Amino acid sequence: MYNAFYFLLDAAVPAMQLAANTVADAASAVSTTSATDTAATAAVATAEEVQMISLTANNVWMMVATALVFIMHLGFAGVEAGFTQSKNTVNILFKNVLTFAIGLLSYAFIGFKLMYPTVADPNGFLNWSGIGIGMGADYVSGAYADGHYTYWTDFLFQGMFAATAATIVSGAVAERIKISGYLIFTLIFVGVIYPMVGMWHWGGGFLASMETPFIDFAGSTLVHSVGGWGALAGVLILGPRIGKYVDGKVVDKPGSSVPLATIGVFLLWLGWFGFNGGSVLSADPEGTSLVLVTTCLAGAAGAIGGYVAGYFVFKRLDLGMVLNGILAGLVGITAGADIMSPVEAIIIGMISGVLVVLAAKTLDKLKIDDCVGAIPVHLVCGIFGTLACGIFGAKAGVDQFLTQLIGVAAYGAVSFSVAFLIFKLLDVTMGLRVSEQHELEGLDSHEHGMRGYTITFDD
Repeated sequence: MYNAFYFLLDAAVPAMQLAANTVADAASAVSTTSATDTAATAAVATAEEVQMISLTANNVWMMVATALVFIMHLGFAGVEAGFTQSKNTVNILFKNVLTFAIGLLSYAFIGFKLMYPTVADPNGFLNWSGIGIGMGADYVSGAYADGHYTYWTDFLFQGMFAATAATIVSGAVAERIKISGYLIFTLIFVGVIYPMVGMWHWGGGFLASMETPFIDFAGSTLVHSVGGWGALAGVLILGPRIGKYVDGKVVDKPGSSVPLATIGVFLLWLGWFGFNGGSVLSADPEGTSLVLVTTCLAGAAGAIGGYVAGYFVFKRLDLGMVLNGILAGLVGITAGADIMSPVEAIIIGMISGVLVVLAAKTLDKLKIDDCVGAIPVHLVCGIFGTLACGIFGAKAGVDQFLTQLIGVAAYGAVSFSVAFLIFKLLDVTMGLRVSEQHELEGLDSHEHGMRGYTITFDD
């Protein structure tokens, strides 16, 4: 009996060991599979977290840049009010406020989807994907713009740029244009013209699809020279202010506040951190840092260029030319801020500062009256900065220069022609210029019933 028991035990033990090993192997397999699945799940979760962190960082920077560009409108208001006569201060500020409001709203209803249509047309000159800025149900935040920022941030950032183009016109035509005519021009120009030509490059149009693509990083041409062409058309239709050119001489019309103009320039310089820095379209540390460095160096060099050229041309230490030299340098570098070295940025800024002085002198010789120097700053230096991308920087060359020239010519021909036509139609139909009495006495009291400066001093 004992022998039988031991015999059964000897037979059962190996079977039990085999079963135990099988269970252990199975458990090990299950454990390995579970660990693999867990690792895969963790990897997916980590990737999603990294993507969300990246989206958040990029989007926050873009929103900060948007706020900085918004501040530029305060800078424009300061420059224009400071450089124009005190009797027209309220008129200037009124235009600046409504320029931004009308510009943003018209860009929302029409301009944004005209400038950035849903489907790009590589050979297109006009491509509109509908009214408004609402997105469809298939919109996925993380998939928009390669996950760099949201659709809503994109609209607001670009909307700030759009309003800037019209603000450039405001200063040039100041002190003699009717509010009604100016606002109608702003509505059409920002809502239709600016986004239509902007699509040619930034919206995937024909300039972006050329064999050697057109370069305009942040808008030397698309924003500044487009606005400059509009300003030139306006001043040609309006003519100079009464008493500006007498017996072949240029009569200075002192601005209301040099300190205000200086503050405005520094606000614009601050805003350019967002204007150019935000145009990197991400929070990429290397790219953003380079752009901010080249931008600031160009602005500083522009100040020196304006100072030196102003001294030789006007035989005085002209603060106005130094201030416009800063803006000229900033406009000049805007097209190629991401591809220029610091030394090249200084050269571009210096040349821009000299050009703004020479252009201002030339306009006066031609009796073209620009109250604040918008045409020399934004048009002349915008053209130069765009062409400079074919002369300096990482992509310099004959082919690139020719492409830049084609782009400048295309934008100039359309922007100037259409702006001239709009102003001319307004002039013929409703009258564009205020009466002689209103111009001489000031627009503040006649158009607004209030004054910008009410401080009086007793004798």
